[in-house]
Amino acid sequence: MRPIDASTDDKNLLLRGEHYRITPLTDLVVRLEWSPSGRFDDRPTTFAIHRDLPTPQIDVQSTDTGVRLVTGHYVLDYDRGPFTTNGLSVAVRGGVTSYRSVWRYEQDLSLPADRQLSFEGRPGRSLDGNLGGAARTLDLADGQIPLEGGVNSRLGYAVLDDSDSMVFDDQGHLCPRNAEPDYQDLYIFAAGHDHVAAVRDFFAISGSQPLLPRFALGNWWSRYHRYDEAEYLELMDRFEAEKVPFSVAVIDMDWHLTDIDPTFGSGWTGYTWNRELFPDPAEFQAELHRRGLRVTLNVHPADGVRAFEDAYVPLCRAMGREPDGAPVSFDVTDRRFMDAYFTVLHRGLEKMGTDFWWIDWQSGPYSKIAGMDPLWVLNHEHFTDSATHSKRGLTFSRYAGPGSHRYPVGFSGDAIITWKSLAFQPRFTAAGANIGYGWWSHDIGGHMDGFKDDELATRWVEFGVFSPIMRLHSGSSRFSGKEPWKAAEPGRGAMIEHLRLRHRMLPYLNAMNLRAHRDGRSIVEPVYYEDHSAQAYRYLDEYLFGSQLLVAPIIVPNDPVLQMGCSDVFLPRGRWTDVFTGRSYEGGQGYRMWRGLESIPVLLRAGGFLPLAAPGESLDVRTLFPQLEVLVAAGASGRFDLEEETPDGEWQKTVFELDAEAGALRITPAEHDLADRRDWTITLIGFSQEATRTFDIDGAQLLDVECLDQRVRLQLRGDGSAIVIHSGLLSTVGQPDPLAAVEQLLADAQTGFVLKDKIYHLVAAHGAGALSAVASLGRYPLGHLGEVHDYDAATPELLSALTEILEDEA
Repeated sequence: MRPIDASTDDKNLLLRGEHYRITPLTDLVVRLEWSPSGRFDDRPTTFAIHRDLPTPQIDVQSTDTGVRLVTGHYVLDYDRGPFTTNGLSVAVRGGVTSYRSVWRYEQDLSLPADRQLSFEGRPGRSLDGNLGGAARTLDLADGQIPLEGGVNSRLGYAVLDDSDSMVFDDQGHLCPRNAEPDYQDLYIFAAGHDHVAAVRDFFAISGSQPLLPRFALGNWWSRYHRYDEAEYLELMDRFEAEKVPFSVAVIDMDWHLTDIDPTFGSGWTGYTWNRELFPDPAEFQAELHRRGLRVTLNVHPADGVRAFEDAYVPLCRAMGREPDGAPVSFDVTDRRFMDAYFTVLHRGLEKMGTDFWWIDWQSGPYSKIAGMDPLWVLNHEHFTDSATHSKRGLTFSRYAGPGSHRYPVGFSGDAIITWKSLAFQPRFTAAGANIGYGWWSHDIGGHMDGFKDDELATRWVEFGVFSPIMRLHSGSSRFSGKEPWKAAEPGRGAMIEHLRLRHRMLPYLNAMNLRAHRDGRSIVEPVYYEDHSAQAYRYLDEYLFGSQLLVAPIIVPNDPVLQMGCSDVFLPRGRWTDVFTGRSYEGGQGYRMWRGLESIPVLLRAGGFLPLAAPGESLDVRTLFPQLEVLVAAGASGRFDLEEETPDGEWQKTVFELDAEAGALRITPAEHDLADRRDWTITLIGFSQEATRTFDIDGAQLLDVECLDQRVRLQLRGDGSAIVIHSGLLSTVGQPDPLAAVEQLLADAQTGFVLKDKIYHLVAAHGAGALSAVASLGRYPLGHLGEVHDYDAATPELLSALTEILEDEA
């Protein structure tokens, strides 16, 4: 081999030939192009809009067979001919030791159809180990579907094929690439198991996730239902009376005329308010705005603009044609139509109060011109148009491929109302991080078919509250509404409390919104982003929720004996404390966690902070909350920077720090605290129940101390300066009373009283040592007659729930 000095022109001669071009873009990513004609394309594509990046450190060598490119992360070997399996490879360096961690062009690693379920339980998955990305829609999907690839892989490499993507012209509009036959444009990601770095470099090339408006992070109300104005406002009144907050009002397609003359075609496309249902659309939307809600309308633009529409005549004139009754066709390839589509059609509706649009149509990927995907054009142009006339762009549409993250929010499609449909949504959401698609909005509660199941509805809401966008949704059936009061207890209460919790979490959610935009971290990420052990790749139904939390939704029905549901949870190393139960768990291992219908496992990392609006605060998303409750988890030192955006677009930072060794907790308020906070609630979870609860506090007055079984709550009034709390309690760890937890578990269990008493006394006497004895219970003498009767034995599920309580006592 002959090494080439990276400062000489020889390097460029090796990286580009008559028909090929190699472009190292980052330390982890290399672009590979093959052009039969020798013409290369530098226009930005739907995926790659930034290629002019700092040159990474590379070593280029001439070899006997071609060229070798070496970086700290990969070794590329290429014979400088047409791409072939033998002539082009990229070997991942460091961290990944599998012999398969070498990408070869078009190597056939796919599994035969009859073996596809045998690879880590994922259908359609190939042996390249790709961890999946996103899919265009979940329409009609009753459970798991195959995903398009992402930029992360178990084997350390991933390939993104950009050969057929559309490109942006000089005016910033999308157009077909019209590449020559056999043109190839590949991006190889060689990040090993550094999945965060892979996505970071993906964003460097493809652009960051935009900041969402703060209101988008609250609860959305959505239903495919023929509301009229009075019914909709009465519903909002009922939610307000129930103290259930919403920040977005979704009006599904019946806002516009749908019962039209069949000669015009279908009623799915429409742009004219139905005045029988909404006599004064402007006043209706103004009233929603007065209530603190933003408004989005559902549109299906497929059929264009027909003669019955209010905007037909002005749209025809904008198009330079006579309004002769013929429809104005929807055509993303017609620049004049697309300009009028926004400036006439949508702007006229927005003047009546509509804030953003729900593009509810998959749109292709076909159009009049080959290579043009209408969905891509709609997503790009709707978001761009929104950003030009509002403080922050927002649209609501479907995933169209890599690069779609630039146009949030994503609509995943019409969910079937089944447990299988719920079960797929957590892993589907987490996998989206692998292609940078962080802001999913699902039909929480489901859209179509299915059956009434209050337990399913409650579990779906609990997942939705801890998902990127919480949009409660239902279909048109008279009986399928997801209003919480339509469910029986305990589901009703659980749904109401969780919907309130979503708005209480706004300080945390908006801090994670900024983190997503600035640091390239999706709010929902797979646990293998933090832990690369084999177990982390098997537990796909849990996820990291921002920087502080791990969430494991319950996606199966309750056990009939326990009246509880379970999640299988793997925890990264460190200590984790459930914010609902106060129970702590040591990481580096898996658990089966059982919960009643009131909660799911939501775990705060040791030394972690969860800022919430204080109980009783107004949950209007238009304001900063003047009082916060901050949950603090025991087990390690930690820091959290709470960055908050005001309604005026200013940001302030409050810093929370726990020094567990010194037993000190510090709150450093924002330099110019725009909420002028003085009152604080500090809730300590996972600390010892036996420790002395004395506190020495600087910068604040201690108003009250409330000691509960799972937590210690301090009420403070600050003086505007830094607050420092000193206490020996802050250096401890502990658990809630295990016997009390066992008693509650047994009280709710639908099993024999004799068995319950026996278990309780065994646990009271032996603690965790009682588990083996409990497992053997099952036959008891019946009274003084000496007869023997088979009572209910301890089921495997009951033993599992007891094990969770008893085996991990701190």
